[in-house]
Amino acid sequence: MLSKSCYTAFGMDAKSLQTLELPNILDRLATYAAFSASKELARAIRPTNDLDESCRRQAETTEARTLLSMVPDLTVGGAHDMRPQATAAARGVVLEPTQLLDLKSTLIAARTMRRRFGKDQDSFPVLAVLAGGLEPLPGLIDAVSRVLDDRGEVLDSASDRLATIRRDLRTAHDRLLGKLQRLLSDPKLSPMLQEPIITQRDGRFVIPLRTEFKGRIKSVIHDQSASGATLFIEPLTVVELNNQMRELQLAERDEIRRILAELSQQVGQQSESIIQTVEALANLDLAFAKARYADMLRANEPILKPFEPRADSHHPGSTIRLLAARHPLLDPETVVPIDLTLDSDTYALVITGPNTGGKTVSLKTAGLLALMAQCGLHLPVISGSELSVFDAVYADIGDEQSIEQSLSTFSSHISNIIDLLKHASPRSLVILDELGAGTDPQEGAALARAILGILLERQVTTLVATHYPELKMYAHTTSGVSNASVEFDLESLRPTYHLTIGLPGRSNALAIAGRLGLDEEIVERARAMVSPEDLRAEDLLEEIHHQRDMARQDRVETEQARERAQALEAELARRLGEIDDERVDLLERARLEAGAEVEAVQEQLGDLRRRLSIAAQPLEALEAVESEIETLEDQITEPVSRSTADINLPARSIRPGDRVRLHSINATGVVTDLSPKQAEVQIGRLRIRTRLDELTPLGEDEPAPEYRRSETRESSVRKGIAPAPPLELDLRGHTVDEGLEELERRLDAAYLAGMPFVRVIHGKGTGRLREAIRQALHGNPYVASFEPGKAREGGDGVTVVQLANV
Repeated sequence: MLSKSCYTAFGMDAKSLQTLELPNILDRLATYAAFSASKELARAIRPTNDLDESCRRQAETTEARTLLSMVPDLTVGGAHDMRPQATAAARGVVLEPTQLLDLKSTLIAARTMRRRFGKDQDSFPVLAVLAGGLEPLPGLIDAVSRVLDDRGEVLDSASDRLATIRRDLRTAHDRLLGKLQRLLSDPKLSPMLQEPIITQRDGRFVIPLRTEFKGRIKSVIHDQSASGATLFIEPLTVVELNNQMRELQLAERDEIRRILAELSQQVGQQSESIIQTVEALANLDLAFAKARYADMLRANEPILKPFEPRADSHHPGSTIRLLAARHPLLDPETVVPIDLTLDSDTYALVITGPNTGGKTVSLKTAGLLALMAQCGLHLPVISGSELSVFDAVYADIGDEQSIEQSLSTFSSHISNIIDLLKHASPRSLVILDELGAGTDPQEGAALARAILGILLERQVTTLVATHYPELKMYAHTTSGVSNASVEFDLESLRPTYHLTIGLPGRSNALAIAGRLGLDEEIVERARAMVSPEDLRAEDLLEEIHHQRDMARQDRVETEQARERAQALEAELARRLGEIDDERVDLLERARLEAGAEVEAVQEQLGDLRRRLSIAAQPLEALEAVESEIETLEDQITEPVSRSTADINLPARSIRPGDRVRLHSINATGVVTDLSPKQAEVQIGRLRIRTRLDELTPLGEDEPAPEYRRSETRESSVRKGIAPAPPLELDLRGHTVDEGLEELERRLDAAYLAGMPFVRVIHGKGTGRLREAIRQALHGNPYVASFEPGKAREGGDGVTVVQLANV
């Protein structure tokens, strides 16, 4: 269980935390907390230098973000910081009804959270540990509910005595008001009254008497109007009734006080559990606040790394790899992301460049993100960013001041540096802005090199911003140190705020002066005073920056072109798929229509064959026609398949039109229909409905064998199976008797042919034929089951009969 004490600093320099603006981050974090205890906890967070604790805090935020993505409205709503009230109740203080209601809502919030993490304990193990500290105390919730209503009023049912008192109080109230109302209605008294109303003074019911009638009614005067024209009197005839009401009101007050004292005593007895529950709720709410703040920043979890010192190097083993890092206090729409990465040989970075170019912001971004990571906050970086967990972060950052203040500025910087040099270790991060500034440039540059050299000898990870050109050369020639620069646009005379690692900054002073309109002769004289070596170095640096800018632009354009090509490829694939789907639909409809026509011709041909047989006429004339129909049927039953364009589309499961192998009969066919668990496969003229796990799609290199009717006939003869009758039986227009007779013949033929099912078309009509058919199917030994057709098959106008031999 985390408490406030767990959020104290571990060796962190308090002044550096202020310099890097961590308190401002925590203030923003607190705005996402739901109640005062978690807000207090948010502002009290301090970075930890323990790697395991840092990782646990990061996991806490990650789990909270995952949970909120699933349940966006999840909060600890209704929670209040009840720790002071619980402590007071333990000392015997009687709590107010509103405080008791706040306690009830807090315990209900705890109960809701405990139930939530009871279900998701395995999915959110870190948050579940926090939720383990919740004590819902259902007995206390029930006790408050028995005493108080939602408005904080004590219920009549809170005690038997209170119920009796309030019943008597209502009776006395009604008697008193009835008596006063009769006085108001008395024609002798009504002219004496200012107006016919009943009011209260000092808790007693009175009536308004006009001053000129004072003494006409025996009464007790309780008040007088501001004008003096009205006296508020209590007639002697109602004094006893008023006394009874007052006594009952006092008895009610005392009983309510006793009930609240008893309830407060129960709260005091559970004070430790209440305090623990509030702290657990605060920790959970803090996790939710960190998650919501991370979402606002569009942040990602950093990878936290241990220090890994190298035996063959002076490198301390630290890691800084911030990708597209943004300062969290700057406008996310306008801030320029930077990449700040120290390679495996570098642990000190010297940043140079123009004023207002972004050197200080770069330093603050690195230092602040390191602190945030160790507080458990996600960082405004892209995924893959890495940071070491530092023992301490020291920062000396401040703007240069005027010449009159230069002594104090320099002294302040040196005092800070002296202090950090006393405490910095190989596991520290030191950030120095304008190192050596505020004094003579030559001495300042020498001092800067000496300080940086000491930090390098002590293996301290260091980030430095400076204007001194001497430090550029020092960084270039010293092992473990790299140059970096912030860029400046000479065309617009504005900084770009881009940070470039590996190249020192250019001075640009002469170029800027010329762009601003300084006389060209002066610029040339100044240029002549610069050593040729420095000019050549500046020109070379200019060319390197130019080449890097071009390479960067080329990369951007290449990436944009790649994204456009991918988008175009996806769009073409989508359009091709739509066109092919439309083609398949059109051809499938045509195939089905042709199949229906061929089936009709077959039936007519069969009818003609029967007539010729009866008439004892030769059947040879029909054989040619039958052969042509069989050829046509084979063509029609050929499935309509999608075209295979040379576009990498995702793999898919079995769908209509696919060629498959049916394992149960070791035959191949074409899928003609699909349901969630079954498929209909056409094998030649035979359609079989089977389970999906009985089918295997044929590979591209495994062609389906041609269907040969003669082979099927020979096989049927060998197996003793009769030729298959048509799949559908249309009984529309038949009487019930005719329909049942035809149905029986068809079922016999289908069963002998080994058919899996028969579709019986009977229409909807009055429903008599349908009911008769289904009644007959119940007792038929050939029938395994039957069901109404699907919507596209005719719905309740069709019955699909599954035969028992399948």
